[in-house]
Amino acid sequence: MQKNIFLLLLLSIYSVGIAQPELPEKPTSAEIYAKIEKLNFLGSALYIAAHPDDENTRLISFLSNNVKARTGYLSLTRGDGGQNLIGLELRELLGVIRTQELIEARKVDGGEQFFSRANDFGYSKVPNETLEIWDKEKVLHDMVWIIRKFQPDIIINRFDHRSPGTTHGHHTSSAILTQDAYTLANDPKYEPNQLKYVNTWQPKRILFNTSWWFFGGRENFEKADKSKYVNLSTGVYYPLLGKSNQEIAAISRSKHKSQGFGSTGARGEDMEYMELIKGSDMEDKQNLFEGIDTSWNRVQGGKPIGEAITAIIKNYDFKKPSKSVPALIEVYNQISQLKDNHWKTIKLQEIKEIIACSSGLYLEAYSESQSVTPGDAVTLHWEAINRCSVPMTLKNITLLPENKSIPQNIQLLNNIDQSNSITVQIPEDANYTSPYWLTEKGTSGMYKVDDLQKIGKPDIIREMKVIFEVEINGVPITFEKNIVHKFNDPVKGEVCQPLDIVPAVTTQILNKVQLFKDNKQQTVTVKIKAGKDNCKGIAKLELPKDWKVSPAAIPFDIKTKSSEVFVNFEVTPPSYPTEATAKSIAVIDNTAYDREQIIIDYPHIATQQVLLPSTAKFTKADLKIKGEKIAYIMGAGDNVPESLKQMGYELALLTPQAISAETLKDFDAVIMGIRAYNVLEELELKQNILFDFVANGGNMIVQYNTTGHLTIKDIAPYPLRLSRDRVTEEDAKVTFLDATHPVLNHPNKITDNDFKGWVQEQGLYYPDEWAKEFVPVLSAHDTGESPKKGALLVAQYGKGYYIYTGLSFFRELPEGVSGAYRLLANIIAIGK
Repeated sequence: MQKNIFLLLLLSIYSVGIAQPELPEKPTSAEIYAKIEKLNFLGSALYIAAHPDDENTRLISFLSNNVKARTGYLSLTRGDGGQNLIGLELRELLGVIRTQELIEARKVDGGEQFFSRANDFGYSKVPNETLEIWDKEKVLHDMVWIIRKFQPDIIINRFDHRSPGTTHGHHTSSAILTQDAYTLANDPKYEPNQLKYVNTWQPKRILFNTSWWFFGGRENFEKADKSKYVNLSTGVYYPLLGKSNQEIAAISRSKHKSQGFGSTGARGEDMEYMELIKGSDMEDKQNLFEGIDTSWNRVQGGKPIGEAITAIIKNYDFKKPSKSVPALIEVYNQISQLKDNHWKTIKLQEIKEIIACSSGLYLEAYSESQSVTPGDAVTLHWEAINRCSVPMTLKNITLLPENKSIPQNIQLLNNIDQSNSITVQIPEDANYTSPYWLTEKGTSGMYKVDDLQKIGKPDIIREMKVIFEVEINGVPITFEKNIVHKFNDPVKGEVCQPLDIVPAVTTQILNKVQLFKDNKQQTVTVKIKAGKDNCKGIAKLELPKDWKVSPAAIPFDIKTKSSEVFVNFEVTPPSYPTEATAKSIAVIDNTAYDREQIIIDYPHIATQQVLLPSTAKFTKADLKIKGEKIAYIMGAGDNVPESLKQMGYELALLTPQAISAETLKDFDAVIMGIRAYNVLEELELKQNILFDFVANGGNMIVQYNTTGHLTIKDIAPYPLRLSRDRVTEEDAKVTFLDATHPVLNHPNKITDNDFKGWVQEQGLYYPDEWAKEFVPVLSAHDTGESPKKGALLVAQYGKGYYIYTGLSFFRELPEGVSGAYRLLANIIAIGK
């Protein structure tokens, strides 16, 4: 319940003033004009980096909105390995959130989004390590595929391929791989299978987008000789949009809410600096496309198209954009006759959108149900309205994936709304809605996607669509629309959500980690959710043979779609320490369903359905605890409290406002959640109360904080300096600096085995300087580095103990790593 309150508080913070991502675009006259200008520019730029948030939104916005170039951002990963400031999702679920945040950012700055199959496995110090965990050849394959499809004239790297070890290994790797992809994309012998769908392609140049960060600070950058760089003035103001380029970029940047990257817009002069790495030289430092024909002349037969669009721009009526529709229809016909498939495809899609926007043509298809199952019949509502005097006829409606065409032949008169309903049959073999990159299990470094046509696509692939064929001024044009779920909310008004195809039934083991401290049986609860009416079958819980499960099967009968029932299994662990994966299955008419449905619902992104194997980690651990009552102060968000309750502690979640001497007096320990001193301003007023708690005999355990903004100068009662030191190799050898220290001996004897099976990284943001009162307990280091001793620091303060740890308990405990449970129990128990 307390966790739910925390999430609700977060949602309330982030829900203020955020538009619904799924609502259809309704551009203004000025925005339509900008689209027509872009129609007349045939040039592409691809920005490449490693993660969501690496991209330079100022440059992407400038290229898209000022230069009018087709601009893409290739993020090699989906940001799965980071932290989450708005909720508790980590790993692949965090990657889903950050994917959507990038999609929303591109809607703002005008770019397009792409990804490779690389998995953000966590921090990496050098590119060699990164490229060992990633499959280098597969990532390179993906980059070449995207370059061949996108056909960028210029490529811009965020990072420098010549400086390994100075930044995240993922960062440098993205630049290193770009150098190879630049050449290989034009080599017909490289990945010839791709050439069934695309042509070879040679970008004209690669540039490195440098900044003050690469010079060690703003002061150094100001002093540096920048004459060798392209000095691009990007601080432009767009009168038609009423915003500066930096203001648009800030709105785009602020979509990265899970990373806390809210940004304030700026105005005035602004410069971007780029170094030419490969390709033809440039004399005009304000024209990245120098030497590249970006007019319609680059396409055979394109010159009259460019002239026609120029005339449309000149004669555009901001009060009545529909006056341009007849001329736009003529241009549509001209583009349709081109032989150049690349630009033909791109510009046909652009001009169709412009025609619809200019004419006020509104097309929509929606369902009253938010989800359907394969084989269902669902009622679909559609609407079509023409809001101009140009003659239009709705000829046909085609339903996908059924591919059923329904003739209409309805004349769309000016401002007369047309609507109707259709019954849609969902195919029995329809694919469930879920991120395609999570369908099959990958490796620690790569997602598994075998379908070449899916690689690079940013979003969930939705099959439920409607194609409207509209004859405009005698010319048939097709418009494809995703089917959505739409309803009216009494508070929010019109609400649109994606329409999902779901399994007939899904299951969920409620505890994703179940900890067994002894040989006693425990109750394991499984939730069963119906995807349709009348779901009747049996539920089973599968475990290895040395775990006993009773009963073998439990019947269920759910009458109503979306209803849930809960069933309980009794599980007895083996007598020895071990770990196992439990799997829940529902069987209906001899068909087994083994997916868990996870709904990610934040107001700044489209609601996401994720279907993952319904599994949980069961851990039988040799675990003893001392001390019973713990107060937990949630920081940026983690799942440690759930693990503490399973360990047997009596836990209370406290807000900073609730911290007082009276509140704390009955607790054995206070634990600060991750990054608490980065995100909780109120702690500045409560720190002395916490230190008094320690002095009076309590234990205070502070988990990692970053070196950035701290809400208080002194996070410890003695001097302590945080650094960026970390041990990223989770299997790095751990040395005990004092094997007799109580933290290593009471109540659990800690051995080397307790550091086996750790995931992602051992720890992060270790202190590198501390007062003599602190005793370092552990030492470890990544390959080729000096020992790091700041992972676990213990200091007696009065009658109690203050402990600072950068060990990644927030990752290890939710993964059921038994050694992490045992070590944390000892930390809590010190002095008890």
